[in-house]
Amino acid sequence: MSAAPETDTAEAIAGFLRGLGTGLGSGLDPATAAERAAAGLPRGLRSSVERASRRLRGDYHEDEWGFDEEFAEAVFPFFEFLYTTWWRVQADGLEHVPSHGRALIVSNHAGSLFPFDASMITGAIMKEHPLPRWPKFMVLNWAFVLPFLSAFMRRVGGLPASPHNAQRALEQDHLVMVFPEGVKGTGKPFSDRYRLQRFGRGGFVEVALRARSSIVPVAVVGSEEIYPMLGDSRLLARAVGAPFAPITPTFPWLGPLGLIPLPSKWRIEFCPPIDLSEYPPEAADDRRLVFDLSEQVREAIQAKIYENLVKRGSAFL
Repeated sequence: MSAAPETDTAEAIAGFLRGLGTGLGSGLDPATAAERAAAGLPRGLRSSVERASRRLRGDYHEDEWGFDEEFAEAVFPFFEFLYTTWWRVQADGLEHVPSHGRALIVSNHAGSLFPFDASMITGAIMKEHPLPRWPKFMVLNWAFVLPFLSAFMRRVGGLPASPHNAQRALEQDHLVMVFPEGVKGTGKPFSDRYRLQRFGRGGFVEVALRARSSIVPVAVVGSEEIYPMLGDSRLLARAVGAPFAPITPTFPWLGPLGLIPLPSKWRIEFCPPIDLSEYPPEAADDRRLVFDLSEQVREAIQAKIYENLVKRGSAFL
């Protein structure tokens, strides 16, 4: 009996995304386009769009990083719908996320068109943790070139990806989320799904050591299927200044409809934290130690990815 309301909501959100794309394509500013597209949404979601649009136009309070908690709360119902209904996320291990103080959350990365993994990890912490808190998350710099995306990312907790930003946020006792795979993770073809890419030179370990922070590995299953990447359009990537432009079964063939992610089932597992308190900050200069710790985190995430793929079963049923 509950399937019909959920289907109606999903159709309303699909209509909202179509309307938003049409409005932006016709030259409307993002706030106006969102308000006009929201007419067919259920009352609660429509109210959230209206609140968020007002925040985009008017005065608001934000922290030094640009995070606006009221704006984040206004848009959260959309991510909550994705979390509970569209992707039916199951999250385990929330007890490993500290209720207070700093921690570096390190996750695998996927999603191609829009990597929603950061928002779903945030959703797990905000919905399932006994003491929810908004994390900061690192975002590739190219995303901050696009005006609307830049403002949105900052207001929900996004920071330009850099060791300096990550370390300073940790030293302020924030939860900080990083994705060491970077573009290699989001831009890999569907045939390589759930195979972790290299974690670079272990920069995230250096940051954690210098900030005296623990590391919480996180394994995300489900994000690889939302936009299965079949190819890469270099021409489109150059046009928008992105590192890649994915071709999926629905994008760009279906236009704005192709931006709607597929309803895969997700599992997120927060692994036991890796305590680095025994090491002094200058240990960050020990290349062998940094590499060994980076591989320890990578192996922990890869093992949990395989476990959760088995637990999840079918990607869509």
